[in-house]
Amino acid sequence: MTYDANSDGIPKLGLGTWENTDSDECAHSVAYALDLGYEHVDTAQAYGNEEDVGRGIADSSVDREDFFLATKVWIDNLAHDDVLETTEKSLDKLGTDYVDLLYVHWPAREYDPEETLAAFNELYDEGKIKHVGLSNFEPEHLEEAKEILDAPIYANQVEMHPLLQQDELVEYAQENDITLVAYSPLARGNVFNVPELTDIAEKHETSEAQVSLAWLMSKDNVVAIPKATGEDHIEDNYDALTLELDDEDIEKIDNIEREERQVDPDFGPWN
Repeated sequence: MTYDANSDGIPKLGLGTWENTDSDECAHSVAYALDLGYEHVDTAQAYGNEEDVGRGIADSSVDREDFFLATKVWIDNLAHDDVLETTEKSLDKLGTDYVDLLYVHWPAREYDPEETLAAFNELYDEGKIKHVGLSNFEPEHLEEAKEILDAPIYANQVEMHPLLQQDELVEYAQENDITLVAYSPLARGNVFNVPELTDIAEKHETSEAQVSLAWLMSKDNVVAIPKATGEDHIEDNYDALTLELDDEDIEKIDNIEREERQVDPDFGPWN
């Protein structure tokens, strides 16, 4: 591999593991993706699979320093001492001394900007996390966090796909040198029911999934982390890296007027 986790930023395509809860399947999907060439793996405390992700990492032929690993602190664990304690547990489960990126999963429940982010500063200073991330943050929450954090905000992970284009957050990310990490980039399967994406997929003799991913990755400061478990699905997503959409394709997707959020808990900051 040529990826350098210390200098190359977040790889454009990652393996998402949300709802990948079958232990052996999760471990296999992580190992298979890394061996295929994925350089970014994303998990979270709330997914309940950090140990399985760690097993997949160990089973792969890829050295730890050759890929980007991210996890997230759940909203029940965002008190200062809980951040420190549960992050240590996450590192142990993942079988690593550090993660490249640690997120605040949501600005909700136990999240207190001063207390929570102070703990993230400590973990950053100790080298247990290489970068600080936030997830499901709106611009006002990002601004508040920016004033408190010693480390720069490296990424904001949000739902993003052709049916939720997040124009305001894309603009904010580009203006503030933050990477926007798109979760549910296939709109939980709904991209297969979007006529514009089907037309473009037929034009390029590919899948709607690849079109959605390629559209996301065509944008500055945006990366995508589709969940996949089966080998065929992992490979199909990976092939999106080589799909080049033309300006007409991108404009057609940009002009989709449907807006359908797939992940919308009551504690979402937009509610």
